[in-house]
Formats: sequence, structure tokens, C-alpha cells
Amino acid sequence: MRYFMLDRVTEFTKGVSASGIKNVTLTDDILHDHFPDYPVFPGAMLIEAMAQLGGFLLEMSVNTEDFVRRALLAQVDRAKFHTLAEPGDQLQLTAEMNDQIDDAAKIDVSVECDGSKIASAKLTFVLKPIDSDKIHAQRRYCYQLWTKKLKSDLEII
Repeated sequence: MRYFMLDRVTEFTKGVSASGIKNVTLTDDILHDHFPDYPVFPGAMLIEAMAQLGGFLLEMSVNTEDFVRRALLAQVDRAKFHTLAEPGDQLQLTAEMNDQIDDAAKIDVSVECDGSKIASAKLTFVLKPIDSDKIHAQRRYCYQLWTKKLKSDLEII
């Protein structure tokens, strides 16, 4: 993953929901060009942050040591952007499992800042077995970073 859009996972309930934080800072490279005199966090990056939290929720809910699949974003529905995210904002993301059928799942994701809704979307993921030790190691590393302050006995697979 080139861009880590989550800084931390703050809550996780297997098969139900996950919450996380993204801090928007001037060190985010994308803000220097979007826009030079008025930096705002791009909507595409908000979708990526929502997808990373949704993928985390799905993978951590369905994977076992014997059978690991990775969540791939397949569809974005009803994406809405209500206001801009700017440097200094702390974004609270929430993902809720909606429907899971075989190798696919729908997850509702929303983003808030200071109690106001920034964005929301309905994301569809497909689960695929991927034969790559590098991808699995990368996900485990990322998930361990995101959850290191989470008070739970979460097993990262």
C-alpha cells in the first residue's frame, strides 16, 4: 500500500463494525497540489480511507489461519461529500457490515469531523484468495500498526 489513509483503528467488533482515525496534516503530500493556495483533502482519498477501514473490518471478520482472503474494493455506491476536510482536522471513520454473501460484502462507511458528517458511502468488496506472502505480510504489518493501542485480543492474520 503506498498510501496509508488510516492512522489508527479505535474500535472493532468482529462481523459488525470498526472505527478509526485519519489525521489530516500538511505533511500529506497530496495537499500541496490540491489546492496550492487552499489545501483540502481530496474526495478520492476519503474514499480510500473508507475502503481501508471497510477492508480491515471484512478481512478481520472472515479470515482464519487456515483460509485467508483479501478484500478488494469492487463498487462504490452513494458516495456523498458534505463538507471539506482540511489540515488540522481529525477524521473519525466508522464502517458497519451490511450484507455478506459468500465472497462479497457490503459495508456502510461514514466520516465525521467535530461531530459533523464529512462523507459517506456504501462500499462493496469481493474476497479473493491471493497467493502472495508479500501482500499478507504487508497487511499484517499495517493492521498491527493500526491496532497497537486497541484494547483487545485481536489476532492479526
